[in-house]
Amino acid sequence: MTSHSHGGSGSHQGGAGARLLEAAARGDEAGVREALDAGADPAVRDAAGRTPLLLAALGDHVAAAGPLVAAGADPDAQDEQLNSPWLVTGVTGSVAMMRALLPAHPDLTLRNRFGGIALIPACERGHVAYVRAALRETDMDVDHVNRLGWTALLEAVILGDGGAAHEEIVRLLLAAGATPDLPDGDGVTARQHARRLGFDRIEGLLRAAEATAG
Repeated sequence: MTSHSHGGSGSHQGGAGARLLEAAARGDEAGVREALDAGADPAVRDAAGRTPLLLAALGDHVAAAGPLVAAGADPDAQDEQLNSPWLVTGVTGSVAMMRALLPAHPDLTLRNRFGGIALIPACERGHVAYVRAALRETDMDVDHVNRLGWTALLEAVILGDGGAAHEEIVRLLLAAGATPDLPDGDGVTARQHARRLGFDRIEGLLRAAEATAG
């Protein structure tokens, strides 16, 4: 039996709550079900403010997330770093977890500590399959601007590597209606960034999109 001393959020967490947090963190679906059956609150939090569903999302433990969603776990519950189960899917790029959380009706406008929605880190990190699925299956704002003054399109260019994955993400964003010439906080557009970085193919895509939009 492992120690439960590390997880304490005080009186909110009995033994069943500690077991639920541990089972979710290691992706133990049976353990999650047992803890819930024992009366564990799906809203229990660990010392860092993380719920069982957030721990499952961080580990991409889709099977363990299922019973938590069914028990009413909140996909929008944010920890001390403002991560939520839903926001984390954009970081991990897990399409399966994204789809597991959609029935819980996540807040698509929820913002991370950078002021961004889930779509933005997915574009930055080159998660093509996630971006494709998110644009098709959710109504996330493709032109959302984060605290840095960047849209998903700007992040894909500025923080991407200019390779095939980020090129495809630029295509997907433009096809989904992203405004090609929406500038950053300094007035620089994605195309201008692409040119500065030597991303010729991406610059060409953005140039064509600007011409069409204009």
